[in-house]
Parts: sequence; structure tokens; C-alpha cells
Amino acid sequence: MTSLPTSRTFPDDFLWGAATASYQIEGGATEGGRGPSIWDTFSHTPGKTLNGDTGDVAADHLHRMVDDVAMMKDLGLQAYRFSIAWPRIQPTGSGAANRAGLDFYSRLVDELRSHDIKPVATLYHWDLPQALEDAGGWPVRDTALRFEDYARLLATELGDRVDTWTTLNEPWCSAYLGYGSGVHAPGRTDGADALAAVHHLNLAHGLAGRAIREVVGDHAQLSVTLNLHVIRPDDPQRPEDLDAVRQIDALANRAFLEPMLDGRYPADLLQDTAALTDWSFVQDGDLETIAVPIDVLGINYYSTTRVRRHTEGGAVERADGHAPSAASAWPAADDVDFLRQPGPYTAMGWNIDPTGMTELLTSVSATYPHIPLMVTENGAAFVDEVSADGRVHDDLRVSYLVGHIDAVGQAREAGVDVRGYFVWSLMDNFEWAYGYDRRFGIVRIDYETLERTWKDSAYWYRELVRTRRLPSVESARDLS
Repeated sequence: MTSLPTSRTFPDDFLWGAATASYQIEGGATEGGRGPSIWDTFSHTPGKTLNGDTGDVAADHLHRMVDDVAMMKDLGLQAYRFSIAWPRIQPTGSGAANRAGLDFYSRLVDELRSHDIKPVATLYHWDLPQALEDAGGWPVRDTALRFEDYARLLATELGDRVDTWTTLNEPWCSAYLGYGSGVHAPGRTDGADALAAVHHLNLAHGLAGRAIREVVGDHAQLSVTLNLHVIRPDDPQRPEDLDAVRQIDALANRAFLEPMLDGRYPADLLQDTAALTDWSFVQDGDLETIAVPIDVLGINYYSTTRVRRHTEGGAVERADGHAPSAASAWPAADDVDFLRQPGPYTAMGWNIDPTGMTELLTSVSATYPHIPLMVTENGAAFVDEVSADGRVHDDLRVSYLVGHIDAVGQAREAGVDVRGYFVWSLMDNFEWAYGYDRRFGIVRIDYETLERTWKDSAYWYRELVRTRRLPSVESARDLS
């Protein structure tokens, strides 16, 4: 258990928040005119999710939104990062807006603002309308054009009531897990499609960002959230392993950072993937469109990745197939081994390494020093139990948060412009292919009664926000 000194403090303008995603918490899957998404289809397909779990009810946030926002206020949250369900706004992904869907998010934004909580809206957190997937999904260009229309609808409706507009959450997952490895919706397994999805997600970001600026004006706070990878070589002295790091860095990080922030694709990415695609889906003017200026870059961090160049006959301990480092997720990287890393581990099987947080923030800042950063997701799943006293004593989660938030502080001390931190997640939720078996929340959800119970980590987080001083792990049990 990590027990750090409590001398770490954060300034008054550092933003503290929590994050969720629409399909993971809302429920009401067929209510209010909402159409089906790829995750509805995927989760209802036998064998795709653990225990056959679906997001039909989830945490029932759709019906409990007012109480949930009041809980956020009690927690002391200064910002709430939520996502908007595209099929709740446009049931088929195009055409006129669904009034009931717009009204729900309008009420959510107003409720947050009435409690002095900044609304941070993510336009896309993986719930693509099924009709658009039926027409080809993210590997086809039209999906990006439809996303532009969707963004314009929301900007017109919510205007400057939203504090920060985030175009996409983790396009790496959408492209590679959805179209490469198939462990996420829509469950396709085609490396060329995954790379086409990379480009059209990037294009969607640029088109949506420009649409928002056209509607809201230059004062719109624009962002995108990337799950950038900390990639380490198995043997730092082996040139082949260093080249494996370069190759995966191109696919994982630079495939998104460079078009979005530099207006180009990495030359080595194009060369490494030439056997799969000629990238002819990149049209004239696309890169200029993608590189829409942003005000803050959101970074999600959970664990690190270790790779080596494959050698015949070598013993390999591969990462879990659902892990961010799963080999099946990477197009044209069949000769790269993704290795299981030293523990400790979370319930997801992901290694716990706060130094990766500092390393990631400092490396991004060194490359793009002019762009402010925000930690938009960080947290951990553990096996939680309700004790005889009715409390959830999640010491392991508190320890994880202490280590990683201290790591954010270390990055700030090194001169990195990190402006805030959002814990993942506000509440337990539908954890994608793992269903309801993995719990990330600082608030426990009883999936039979839907009762909300603060875990020790919630009381600890409230104390952190209140004092702006990092409390010890041991203090969490005494807070209430």
C-alpha cells in the first residue's frame, strides 16, 4: 500500500473533477427516442461481454441525473466530464435532432451549472449509431461528415453553457479495439479497416472542432482526449526492441498526435503499414482540417506497455487480449511481442506504475510545450466489498490514486502545464466487454437496487478537493 507524505499541494486554479461515459451509466437504452448504438448490438450478441451484460439499465443515470449531480456537489467536484450519446441525439446518426435527447443533456448542463460544476462534454465515447456502422462505420469517410453535423447540432443547442467541448475519447480504442482486435464494438477484425478508422476519427475531430468554433465562437474551449501509451523496451540495449517501441509509438501515439497537432502523418507509420493500406483515403485538405487548434489536450493514463521485437523460439508472456497492449490490436505489428509487466496489478490485470504518469506528461509537454494538458481519466478497478459497517474500504484504490496524483504533482514540479485531474470513474458502471464485473467507481452501485454508496475513496477524494493537499491512504477510513 502506498503511503506518501501529505505535503503535496495543488494551487487554487487546479481543476478537480470526475468522469463517466453515456453508455456506461445512463441506461434507458430504448427510451426517449434513442436509437441503437454499436454497443447495444455488441453487448446483446452472445459471447461478446462477460456474463452477457448490457448497458440497458447500467447505473440508471438517465432517471437519477438530478440526484447524481447533487452527489457531485457533495463530493466537491469542480467539473464533471460526461459524454453525449450520439444515438440519443440522432437515432440513426443523421437527420433532425431528437428533442427528448437534446432536452436531457440541456437539463444536465443546467443542473451542473446551478451547482457551480463545470460541464465538460465529450461528443463521442464509442457509442456510434448502429445505422452508421451498417453503412460502413468509422472506416468510411461519410461517418466523419455525419459527426460534423452532429457536433453542429449540439453546439447550437448547448452553446457556451458547456465549459469544454471534447470531440473524441480515446480514438485508439475505437479504431484498434473496434476494428482491429474486435474485442470492442463493432467487433470487426481487419487491420486495413482499423487504419482507415484512425484517419476518419482524426478527420471527425477536425470537422467537429471547426463546427463548434463556427457556432460558439473563438471563446469555445476545445479539446480531445487521447489514451497515449507509455511504451518501454524489454531490453533497452537491444536495437530491435527500441525499434519495436518506435513502431508501436507511431501506431499508438503519433498516429493521432501528429495529424491533430502538426498536420501530418508520421512517415514511419505510413511505411510500416504499407502492406495493409496505401492511405489513399487521406484526401487533399484533410490534414489541414484535422489540425484544428485546441485549447487543452486531454490525457488518459492507466498503465504502461512493454514490447520487444519477436524472435523465433523465444518464450512470450503476452498481455491479456483486452489490455491496451494486446498484440491483436496493432495492425502490421505481428513481429512485436507485448509482454506482461511486473506487478502489482489492478483487477483489469493492468500493471500499477505511477512513474508512467509523470513520464507521459513530461514527454508530451516536451514535444508540445505550448499546449496545456488535462488528466481526463485515471483510476483503477479492484474487487470491492461492503464491510459489516456498511462502508467500502477500498484501500487499494486510494493507494492507486495517491500514487498517481502525486505523479501529476511531480510533473507539475518539472514544469509541465497540467491544469486538472478527473478521476475515473465517478461511479461503478458497465465496463465494456467486462460487463459489471469490474468496478472503477469511487461511488459503489448496487446493481440490484441501484443504490449509490460512497467508498472510502470518495471521502478521500472530497478531502483532497477541499484541502488541495494530498491526504494519506490511512486517513481515508476516518473520513466521513
